[in-house]
Formats: sequence, structure tokens, C-alpha cells
Amino acid sequence: MLTFFLFFALHTVDESGFQKLVNSHKGKVVLYDFWATWCTGCREEMPKLIVLENRLKARGFELVTVSADDPEQDAEADKVLKQFHAPEPGYRKQAVKDERFINAIDPQWSGALPALFLYDRNGRKVQSFIGETDPRIIEAAVSKLL
Repeated sequence: MLTFFLFFALHTVDESGFQKLVNSHKGKVVLYDFWATWCTGCREEMPKLIVLENRLKARGFELVTVSADDPEQDAEADKVLKQFHAPEPGYRKQAVKDERFINAIDPQWSGALPALFLYDRNGRKVQSFIGETDPRIIEAAVSKLL
């Protein structure tokens, strides 16, 4: 009997890769969700963000997930993304130095999770949400940009 495993195939992203990712999404309002499998708040927040994307996608909103897990946790991260039907592709942070990566995303960010970064259609970061955030606050911020 053959068993097949379908993997989400996380793409790795470093500091320069993240900026390229942002540039590739110009024209859309994008929420970058930094999360990890071990982060309870992240796992509680992600399904709500996916529902938000599903409701607002037709208006130009996208959710991009970036796992902060280590490479050996890719299978677990993959499992979580599949469980929640997260948008593909998903990404995993691949930084030589975490501090450099974190500062490239937002110098005010400590690296705490969950962390959300909202970008407008011009690829400009307009708001950060660090820690668990009420989904209504996130939706209000996204709606202002659509």
C-alpha cells in the first residue's frame, strides 16, 4: 500500500526575500502574519485571519503567513497550515541572524508572536499588530485600505 503525504511546501524567506515578497504583492492590501506552531495565540488567531481573507479577497486583500519555526518544525507548520486551509504559498523565516531579520521587518518589533504587519497597495507598511489582537481592530484597519 502506498501512502502519499501532501506537503504545503513552505518557501523560505530572509530579509531581502521579504522585501521582494512585499514588492511582488503591490496592488493588493496585504497582511503578513508571523506565527509559530508553539504559539497558542498564533494558532487561535490564524483561522480568524483566514476567514477575513476569504471575505475580503475579492476586494484586493491577501493574507501571507510566515512561520517563525525552525526548519525541523516544517512538517508541524505544514500540518497547521493545512488544518486551517491557509492561503498558499506559506513561508518560513530563514535568517542568519534573527535580530537582523526582525529589524528588517519592523525596527519597533521585538520578535514577539503573533505579529501582523499590514501593507497598503503601494507596498508600504501602514500598521503593526503585536500580540493577540481583536479581529475587529484588524478588519477595521484593512477595510480603510480597500
